[in-house]
Amino acid sequence: MKIHGNIKVIIADDHEIYRDGLRMVLVKQPDIELIAEAADGKELIDHVKAMQPDIVISDVKMPNMDGATATRYLAENHPEVGIIALTMFDEEDLIIDMLEAGAKGYLLKNADKYEIVEAIKSVYNQQPYYCRHTSNKLAQMVAKSKFNPHKLHNKPEFSERELDIITYICNGLTSKEIAEKIFLSVRTVEGLRMKIMEKMDVKNTAGIIIYAIRHHLYKPGRV
Repeated sequence: MKIHGNIKVIIADDHEIYRDGLRMVLVKQPDIELIAEAADGKELIDHVKAMQPDIVISDVKMPNMDGATATRYLAENHPEVGIIALTMFDEEDLIIDMLEAGAKGYLLKNADKYEIVEAIKSVYNQQPYYCRHTSNKLAQMVAKSKFNPHKLHNKPEFSERELDIITYICNGLTSKEIAEKIFLSVRTVEGLRMKIMEKMDVKNTAGIIIYAIRHHLYKPGRV
């Protein structure tokens, strides 16, 4: 884990209004320092070369050079920089392009300030980040892509009950729906969900789905 200090961040987005909003979030964080802004991929690369940030938050669609092209260059030439893709909710293919190019996580543009900060700190500490608003469809697309950040040294073991819950989660059921199916309280299911996330070292439902598919824990029709 990196030592926490000021996490140096560069943001890249061709929409000035969105950059303004993101800047307002970041400047209020005591351990995050916004060191530059870019309006396209070429400008982003120039800033990274000059300022050596820890984290880059980059839109996927930008003029002159798009996010995936810039990400591919940075991943090859500045692998120490953690890149977070920034996109609209209906741009699943572009998110996959960014992740396969070298991004370590992604945020949808409707993410709140708490999630933005969480994503920055996760990627800064070498952990992938999947937006909380990830659809089941997108999670499965990520899991089947070339993006594979999971490098656990010890593969965790899951109980039969946990495997059942993992399958229900992958099938899109809520904790309440799962509780009704396996005759447990919602609170118990939530507790088991938290334990599963801890074992997988993920932070939300998208992480569970992606991990489960990657590690062949999700078997359609099992439950």
